[in-house]
Amino acid sequence: MNRAQTRRRSFLKTAAQTLIAAPAVSALGSFAEAQQPMKPAAQTAHPAQAGAHATAHKPAAKAPAKPAVKLNVRDYGATGDGKTKDTLAIQQTIERCSAFGGGEVVVPAGDYLAGALSLRSNVVLRIEEGATLNGSPDMADYPLAQVRWEGHWIKGYSSFINATDAENIGLVGPGKIIGSPTERGRVERPSGMRLPALIEFNNCKNVRVEDCYTQNFGMWSIHPVYCENTMFKNVTVKSGADGIDVDSCKHTVIDGCTFETGDDSISLKSGRGAEGNDIGRVCEDTLITNCTLTDQGFANIGIGSETSGGVRGVRIEKCKFIHARSHAIFIKSRVGRGAFVEDVSATDLDVSGMGQGFLQITNTNTGKSDGDASVIGEAGIPLFKNFRFSNVRVTDMPSLVDAKLLTPAKPLDGLTLENITGTCKKGMELAYMKNVHLAGIKVTGFDGPLLATAHVTGTGLVGAAKLDETKLPKAPDVVPAPPTPYQLH
Repeated sequence: MNRAQTRRRSFLKTAAQTLIAAPAVSALGSFAEAQQPMKPAAQTAHPAQAGAHATAHKPAAKAPAKPAVKLNVRDYGATGDGKTKDTLAIQQTIERCSAFGGGEVVVPAGDYLAGALSLRSNVVLRIEEGATLNGSPDMADYPLAQVRWEGHWIKGYSSFINATDAENIGLVGPGKIIGSPTERGRVERPSGMRLPALIEFNNCKNVRVEDCYTQNFGMWSIHPVYCENTMFKNVTVKSGADGIDVDSCKHTVIDGCTFETGDDSISLKSGRGAEGNDIGRVCEDTLITNCTLTDQGFANIGIGSETSGGVRGVRIEKCKFIHARSHAIFIKSRVGRGAFVEDVSATDLDVSGMGQGFLQITNTNTGKSDGDASVIGEAGIPLFKNFRFSNVRVTDMPSLVDAKLLTPAKPLDGLTLENITGTCKKGMELAYMKNVHLAGIKVTGFDGPLLATAHVTGTGLVGAAKLDETKLPKAPDVVPAPPTPYQLH
């Protein structure tokens, strides 16, 4: 075990102890027990080890003893009749619980119609069996705020369930959280303001969402931003758009969740262009495990294309990829984003029903351009480093690996593909890489070569066909300096 991995284990142990100390979160039951230390990331055959950039964390101070109250929203005026707006009654119950030092707010069986609801530190919102929180169809019920949207901070509507600068908070079932079915699309026309997400946490610590059913229609469902130590466990995520977007967060666990989405089931992000690069909030230390993913719009797991703050330390394991319109895993960025994506590993996966293939990797031209607000020059070319995929079982993949759309200016440094079995119609295309290691690729049913490469070095490449370089897309030029240098504004 290397030093970075030891630090990660130490952090998670400390975090678990802190959560036990927090009375609100203790109402979740075995919160700390479920937050098990992450296993060491599988080591690549390359010198830069996973987690090499991980930082040490000081032990958090234990919370002082406080009264742990349990309040029922019905006692404070909530009707649960599905017609009356219960926003004020539910929010006042949350505020009262917070004023008493924290505890649990219970939503008993019933249909509750509400606008935006804000969680407070040390408060758990428990939605009981037979209870549904329904989002109001009226945009006036969602206050305007600064919200993160596609890597930029803009004016937009607050989310249905939200929290800002809160610690030790929880949202637990087995009840349901359902957004307004009248909300379609992501952005309001013609104002350009982002529509409400279903659940959004901004700059929060020690967050747990567990054992609940969530459904949203037009906008992203669940969006933690700048959060630390967040757990999603046994959550059903049904969405007409993205499922969970992990945005510039540290220490995130997505465990045992089921996704049925209209866009990326899970997306990892860190800001876009010069704004995201200047802010520099990395998305790091993410574990996705024991999940089942079905998507109708794009990829099951997308990393990027908003990578301008950097993404590192991603582990995907023991997941079932049932369907996606494009790929099971899509790692993507573009020239002008800058920063990096590094130390990504995936193991013990079952993959079927893909529209385009198992894995795609590109750092050239995916996602919206930021124009004059891009990261300029060579610094704007994203660096991809240390990707490892092992013990993957594929069924009828249109393509196994499509990783030819990389820029020669910064070749991918370190790609391991190991013990991949099953059936595919097309093999692997790799371009502009070094320190590649291929072993145990045992697939059948493909037409053409199993492996075709251009400007690739490493091991396991013997017998590879040559990619026709005239058919490779031209790498985009770096972004020139604009007449007026970009400044955060």
